[in-house]
Amino acid sequence: MEIKLAKSYGFCFGVKRAIKKAEQIKDAATIGPLIHNNEEITRLWKNYNVKTLNDINELSTEKKAIIRTHGITKQDLEKLKQKNIEIFDATCPFVTKPQKICEQMSNEGYEVVIFGDKNHPEVKGVRSYVSTKAYVVLDEKELLDIKLPSKIAVVSQTTKKIEKFMEIVNFLMLRVKEVRVFNTICDATFKNQEAINELAKKSDVMIIVGGKNSANTKQLFLIAKNYCEDSYLIENEKEIQKEWFNDKKKCGISAGASTPDWVIDLVLEKIKEYTKIN
Repeated sequence: MEIKLAKSYGFCFGVKRAIKKAEQIKDAATIGPLIHNNEEITRLWKNYNVKTLNDINELSTEKKAIIRTHGITKQDLEKLKQKNIEIFDATCPFVTKPQKICEQMSNEGYEVVIFGDKNHPEVKGVRSYVSTKAYVVLDEKELLDIKLPSKIAVVSQTTKKIEKFMEIVNFLMLRVKEVRVFNTICDATFKNQEAINELAKKSDVMIIVGGKNSANTKQLFLIAKNYCEDSYLIENEKEIQKEWFNDKKKCGISAGASTPDWVIDLVLEKIKEYTKIN
């Protein structure tokens, strides 16, 4: 069986930056998971004593706090600054960008449409910078019953599909007098999605490696599933099942932006073991 890795996969710039910070800082607490990958979170805890708190309210005797890659709300940031604790900001610059846009646009009187999952920490953080009205949607149909203003700014969660973002933008362009559009989808997300799109079309089994709680990894899985029915989302090599590869000729592999190389390597080794490839 032929095994092929996607042209673009795995750690993005923001995640690499955050991991490096955590390793250098050591003995710190992150406000929420630093990244959406349990394997890497466990490694940081074991090797660098970087523990994970659910939220800012769990801070007690910690001396160092790391802000997660997805960022935190503007309100929580202000609370954090009032505490006697050293703060290290690992928010991805691609996430900081829509935060700043939302703050500026709402200060200029624009209401804001955010394309994203309202329960995702990144979106919660971005929304907190809007001082006017914010509408968080996953589909343009969610805007049908809303009385839209004359001025709207549009941003996206960094890991969403550009095609769906454009559908929402087109919907607004036909209904709102002034629409300011900011493409805040991360470049790495776009490249990973393009690569898996290409690979899944040529594969009869696809393995996507990453956190089950990772939005960008789940997006890769959905794209793969669209072109390759036998697509599987796994967090580590222990989840692989040998029968997935029965009578398969081409296996494609991709990984989310929070998936470290060492996890991908273990997955690759296990697949080779199951398919008797040296």
